[in-house]
Amino acid sequence: MSEQRLYYIDLKKSRSILKCIQFCANENFNLMFEAPLDISLSDSGFKLVNFGCDNLQDQEKLSKYLTLCVFTNHTGSLCVCYSPKFDSWEQITYSVFYFHKGHSKTFTAALGSADSRVTQGITFLNLDYYVAVYLPGHFFHLLNIQHPDLICHSLFSTGNNEVIDMLPHSPLQSLSGSLVLDWCSGKLYRAFLNQSYLLEFLWNTRLDCEKIAVLHCVLSCGRDPQFLEAKIIQWVSENISACHSFDLIQEFIIASSYWSTYPETSNWDKLLPYSSVLTWTTEIPGITLVTEEIALPLMKVHSFQGYWEKLNFHLEYVKYSKPPLHYNNSVVRREWHGLISEEKTGKRRSKVYERNILDNAIKVISNLEARSLEPRLIPLFQEEDNPQRLLMGLMVSELKDHLLRHLQGVEKKKIEQMALDYVSKLLDLICQVLDTSWRKHNLHPWVLHFNRQASVAECAVFHIMTRILEATNSLFLPLPPGFHTLHISLGVHCLPLHNLLHYIDNGVLLLTETAVTRLMEDLDNTEKNEKLKFSIIVRLPPLIGQKICRLWDHPMSSNIISRNHVKRLLQNYKKQPQSSRIDKSSFSIEFLPLNYFIETLTDLESSSQALYAFEGHDNVDATFVEEAALKHTMMLLGL
Repeated sequence: MSEQRLYYIDLKKSRSILKCIQFCANENFNLMFEAPLDISLSDSGFKLVNFGCDNLQDQEKLSKYLTLCVFTNHTGSLCVCYSPKFDSWEQITYSVFYFHKGHSKTFTAALGSADSRVTQGITFLNLDYYVAVYLPGHFFHLLNIQHPDLICHSLFSTGNNEVIDMLPHSPLQSLSGSLVLDWCSGKLYRAFLNQSYLLEFLWNTRLDCEKIAVLHCVLSCGRDPQFLEAKIIQWVSENISACHSFDLIQEFIIASSYWSTYPETSNWDKLLPYSSVLTWTTEIPGITLVTEEIALPLMKVHSFQGYWEKLNFHLEYVKYSKPPLHYNNSVVRREWHGLISEEKTGKRRSKVYERNILDNAIKVISNLEARSLEPRLIPLFQEEDNPQRLLMGLMVSELKDHLLRHLQGVEKKKIEQMALDYVSKLLDLICQVLDTSWRKHNLHPWVLHFNRQASVAECAVFHIMTRILEATNSLFLPLPPGFHTLHISLGVHCLPLHNLLHYIDNGVLLLTETAVTRLMEDLDNTEKNEKLKFSIIVRLPPLIGQKICRLWDHPMSSNIISRNHVKRLLQNYKKQPQSSRIDKSSFSIEFLPLNYFIETLTDLESSSQALYAFEGHDNVDATFVEEAALKHTMMLLGL
């Protein structure tokens, strides 16, 4: 069997060397590696962990000896767990050497009162992606060995609580394949993390460090991903503002996307982010931690298969990959801003380039529709929303290039599908969060209409959408097409005008052509609605503003249209000397400045070049400008 390995320690004068012999099916064996251990083992009593416990030994004396365990798993990890002799009854120290990561962590756990005597040693259990460390009646720690870089990805439970009470008080021995031996009864058990209990723990815990640790634990150990995601999304919706040390929506989206695609390839964890948290400075109660770099194992063979190939890949990565190779959206951000600015100025790069990006977006949306088992309640994907389509298409393109650079020996089509699946998963999770809140508050698509009052439910969904927008903006992730239209629609319902305009001016709410068109059509011209419409129109980009103004039959709209017309007409105007005086008889109103201005516009419009430049601008001309100016003046004077 591949697990037939013997780990032993060669005691040198200056240090201890961990070695491993791999036994093969043909009765041969190989010395696989040598790794220095920065621990002192000379003149130490040993607690036998690989071959069981002598029944004649006094169990209470076991705590006086050090404990040493070696754990591996199918992902290529190599951990050495070490607990020295107990020097104090107030705190206990143990170390974990993450050889596949190139560092060790020494944990010191407070035991509480000084009279809380320890009668048994620490137990280490191998639980696939995790190592459980517990001392009966005192603490239970669940260490993330796949991603041990930040302490917040491991769970630390201290004191008398349900987790610790559930654990057996008799000595246990961890075997391969998550098997556990009860020394007292001689029974074998298979240890696993209880999915239902973890979800319950997630709902009840109040500490941010425990929330993020259990969230990752549930996602990595779950056996029914769709069921788990639905439960976690429900929890996220209820606790969206409850975390202060990290953004809950960001962490869920990144972690769930990572764990849902992780089994695709063993190198996936090196190339994609598994967490939105880059640093963790918040103290974890009852735990102090010291992290140190360690020397990497020296591999003694040159041909690797199975577990050894994965371990060697981890070691090579630690040696040569600095900084880490995790994908980020910095290139996407730069490219997207470039495409949007080109779109505004009318200067486009290669049409083939943009068409390829939009083709990626079409594939992502097709993927999303295939993932959805039932029709979505939320009115998304019902408009073109070119900016978001460009963003999702760019992310697929850049992620595909990132994977191609670092995944050797994987087919190009498979990598392209992996990139599509990953971006589709991100968007699907956002849609699921929205859909859950939509169902919870029993909303209907008519929220997109403006001729009605806002409800408490709409305000709650607007808040969730704002938090989603905040989370995706900082990571520069795409949003489902139609998100901004729905968001601004709810914003108009839920916010007072001054707050609404503040949100628009600061980029929280984006004015989309679909939303503003519906606003102009739904609302009548009462004084309140006129103020809202004018405030919206003056904030529109010029290209959209020209279209929207023509939908509003109002002097203010005519004024804006005429201003834009005059601005375009006069931007290259050069004053010509005029010998003749204005003929008053040709004008109906004796207002000389306006008469002079209208005559100038009429002369400009008479030139064929000017008419050609403004062809297609409806019936906007000097007469229209004159009428708009007079109506606006009368409106200002209250006549």
